Amino acid sequence: MNGLEIAFVAVALGCDAFAVGLGVGTRFCAPRQVFRLSFHFGLFQFLMPLLGWALSRNLVSVVQQWGPWVAFGLLSFIGGKMTVDGLKKDDRPPEECIDPTRGLNLVLLSLATSMDALGVGLSLGIMDRDLLRDAVVIGVVAGAMTWCAMKVGNRLSSRWGEWMEVAGGIILIGIAFNLLLA
Repeated sequence: MNGLEIAFVAVALGCDAFAVGLGVGTRFCAPRQVFRLSFHFGLFQFLMPLLGWALSRNLVSVVQQWGPWVAFGLLSFIGGKMTVDGLKKDDRPPEECIDPTRGLNLVLLSLATSMDALGVGLSLGIMDRDLLRDAVVIGVVAGAMTWCAMKVGNRLSSRWGEWMEVAGGIILIGIAFNLLLA
């Protein structure tokens, strides 16, 4: 693959991160939260192709079989929770809500959005490519797309409030089902 092709792959892989960043940004958009989510999404998008490349030698069928189901479960759970929270008349201040840019939620979101990058790493490993440069491009693009999405989500949220959180949750659930159908 040449540089332009890997850039297209990176943007395609970053679309899940963009959609999740859009949903999360509707409610959580402090500078530290934007940094944490963008950094971790970029890091996981960087690491997963490398892991996929390493696994391509041994576990191709296992990862291909279970990867979409794991991502489906994680995204469905988090998207469902966001949708329910957005529909509730919640008078709690945002700092009392569970922050998806921290702790286990951050790790689970990072894993869920980078499962497709694992598949790309598997296929690139089968093609016997040097993957480090490609993985860096994929990670940087995913991080930048997440940052932009959180900023856009925050702007939309200030205009349409809790309905944007519901929309973000529905987007996550849609991505989850799309992973199973793909």
